[in-house]
Amino acid sequence: MADIKYEIKEELGVLSESAKGWQKELNLVSWNGAAPKYDLRDWSPNHEKMGKGITLSADETQQLYKILGKIVDA
Repeated sequence: MADIKYEIKEELGVLSESAKGWQKELNLVSWNGAAPKYDLRDWSPNHEKMGKGITLSADETQQLYKILGKIVDA
């Protein structure tokens, strides 16, 4: 398997933390040198390891925001 290179450009927020110290975070991440995207996943302390997650473009993030707004307001 090829190495995946990533750079966290901006740490936007932590949603939760597990008993083992892993945090579910929303970050702006550049994957393999590409333009940064919004990324939601679990990270180990110091961002050395990561869990499965989801990566969204700016348009997808805006759409998700609208959907979540409907759920919260309901």
